[in-house]
Amino acid sequence: MLKHNLLVILRNLKRNKSSLIINLVGLSSALACVLLIYLWVNDELNVDKFLVKDNPVYQVMMNNATDHGIATNEDTPGLLPKTLREEYPEVEKSVGVFPPAAYTFNGVISQNENKVKANWKFAGKEFFNIFRYELIYSDKIKVLNDKNAVVISDKLAEILFSSVDKAIGQSVEWDGEMVKGSFTIAGIFKSPPANSTIQFDVLFNYDLFWEKFPNFLNWYNSGPSTFVVLKEHTNVASFDNKIAGLIKSKNSESRLTLFTRPYADRYLHATYENGVQSGGRIEYVRLFSLIALFIVVIACINFMNLSTARASRRLKEIGVKKVVGANRKTLITQHMGETLLISFTSLLIAVLIVMIFLPQFNQNTGKHLTLFPDNQLIVSGLVISLLTGILAGSYPAIYLSGLNPVAIQNGKIFNKSKSSARELGIRKALVIFQFIASVVLIVSVIVIYRQMEHVQSKNLGFNRNNVISFAAEGRVKENPSAFIAELKNIAGVENASFMDGDLTGRHSGTTGVNWEGKSPDQTVDFEILGVGYDLIDMLGINVVQGRQFSREFGAENSKLIFNQAAIDAMGITDPVGKTINLWGEDKQIIGVVEDFHFESLYEDVKPFFFRFAERRPYEMLVKLQSGREKEALSNIAAFYKNYLGLAFDYKFLDDDFQEMYSAELRVATLSKYFAGLAILISCLGLFGLAAFTAEVRTKEIGIRKVMGSGVFNIVRLLSGEFTKMVIIAILISLPLSYLFLYNWLGKFASHIELEWWYFATAGLITLLIAWITVGTQTLKAALTNPVNCLKEE
Repeated sequence: MLKHNLLVILRNLKRNKSSLIINLVGLSSALACVLLIYLWVNDELNVDKFLVKDNPVYQVMMNNATDHGIATNEDTPGLLPKTLREEYPEVEKSVGVFPPAAYTFNGVISQNENKVKANWKFAGKEFFNIFRYELIYSDKIKVLNDKNAVVISDKLAEILFSSVDKAIGQSVEWDGEMVKGSFTIAGIFKSPPANSTIQFDVLFNYDLFWEKFPNFLNWYNSGPSTFVVLKEHTNVASFDNKIAGLIKSKNSESRLTLFTRPYADRYLHATYENGVQSGGRIEYVRLFSLIALFIVVIACINFMNLSTARASRRLKEIGVKKVVGANRKTLITQHMGETLLISFTSLLIAVLIVMIFLPQFNQNTGKHLTLFPDNQLIVSGLVISLLTGILAGSYPAIYLSGLNPVAIQNGKIFNKSKSSARELGIRKALVIFQFIASVVLIVSVIVIYRQMEHVQSKNLGFNRNNVISFAAEGRVKENPSAFIAELKNIAGVENASFMDGDLTGRHSGTTGVNWEGKSPDQTVDFEILGVGYDLIDMLGINVVQGRQFSREFGAENSKLIFNQAAIDAMGITDPVGKTINLWGEDKQIIGVVEDFHFESLYEDVKPFFFRFAERRPYEMLVKLQSGREKEALSNIAAFYKNYLGLAFDYKFLDDDFQEMYSAELRVATLSKYFAGLAILISCLGLFGLAAFTAEVRTKEIGIRKVMGSGVFNIVRLLSGEFTKMVIIAILISLPLSYLFLYNWLGKFASHIELEWWYFATAGLITLLIAWITVGTQTLKAALTNPVNCLKEE
């Protein structure tokens, strides 16, 4: 029986080659899309998961109540890890990490003549007990006990010593932003994989952090990230209530409250609004999962339409089988077997498609995905293919197996049966659903691209053209003025300066500003950026009152420059020359700058001030002369190599800014491909329905041609109902897409407006594609010889 059914299946597939090809194209394309999205989603869902496997690790977060709402941060007081461990019995382990997990700072590690750039962190003794980073050499309990020792990655050990085995016990020199000196290598760890958000090459002892930064030995300053392991059966909500007022109990003036979040949620659920978790990358995981589901459903709808459209060619086969005793279960098994064979064949084709396009997909997503055939991937692929086959084949199998053999022999299935109208209505509804999804995707692509163009072209309040940035390293940090003086003499360099943060959100903040007339209960959260001479002028930031920092006025350490938002928040009139108190010291306001965006466009412009920074900058900035960029970069690289003995790594400030929107740009690119795929598969569905309609109305077409109807009239007649279906889909999809995109744009502080032509363009594109698809099929039917239309088969 199995052999017989297989032979019948193969004969049917061979006899209906056009339908087979369309089904294979639709299903294989959809499955390839699903496999790519599955690889991406699976990678996103597993970021950081390996670090806390079988270990309930929580990150302590901090809410800061200000006059502008609640800001949520992951930097906490330095004393917090020790206090939690000693005063709260629910805490089994705790550890501090500095800089915070979201930040990366670089330094230079050297051994004899070998010099390597590396990023680093201070970490508490429990670090390797809490996080599952693999220690290759050393005891994870004792490895971070010594202030004069470091732990380095295996990759770094290979570079410095040519072998991991030779590195233990060796002495290395470190020259970094916050630490300098000789250290002994006490341990080697396996380099963090790409799916770890905490990336580092070198770990220092946390006690060294206290020694270098004693200002963190109080409850007024925040910096490190704090992680805890809670004891089994701890009620996390109750624990959060207990620690909420901890900082206020240590500092009565504080408005800070604490809470915890699972560390595994840190990557996907990173966005907070007014102190409440409100999204993050998990939204893109859900979005692409939904797109994958839509595309599979669209492909399955196509299969159903094509299967039922070709049913008339199999009527006699079904009728004869039923007459000779074949029951419905047997027919369903045969048709489901045919569908599953096509589905698993499509899976094989899909795998080949993924292998071809995976490198490009990785480039677009910034991932390193592979099709390594692990058990999870194999099982997932088979399950997806099985479900796709069942979804696509169930309706045609049930429909065809339920046909009445007497009606089949009398030829009454498609022209007089009331159920045929119902079946046709179902197919129309399915096609409408297909095009609803397609229109939503097209509108989304248009709006996302327009928003990204807006982000890229918006005037941020400063000029980032032809400006490069690079990390301040080595002796550059000790005497940046001397380095800048030499930079300015390089051909092609227009100007140079430095800052102790950057313009993409990496800077410090404070509420410790007092001024005359300040209300006792008023709290303003100021962002701070330390800068050198010439930076404000170099970036073209508009000074609306007063002046910028200048060498002509000598030391500028006691001077500050505020933005307009800060002056407005403080309510100061005629601010230039007035004195404010910062951290207990009097400072003079020498200038006010026009508001500019120093964070992403997701954020409103906040109160902000520049302070003067003389030493130890974080980032150097160089303005290149227009038209001489290549010459200038070549000259700077040679000078940098000679000055520090290191390779010159730089980024254009414009590129640095665009990295803040890398997720959105990737979504825009992928959405374009998915929208195109959805349209392609939807058009196959229209093709199937057009084929079905033309087949059912063959005699009608023949009669109309005999009675004198022209080709155009017949095409218009057959295309009319398809046009109605697409128009219905457009009308339903436009409000849905408007609501989705309105909510998405609302996440940006600066965004485009939803114009009517975005939706009109998407609808017109969809309608034109549908007309072309249907037109080819209906034209073919209209050109058929009426003799062939009217003759009995």
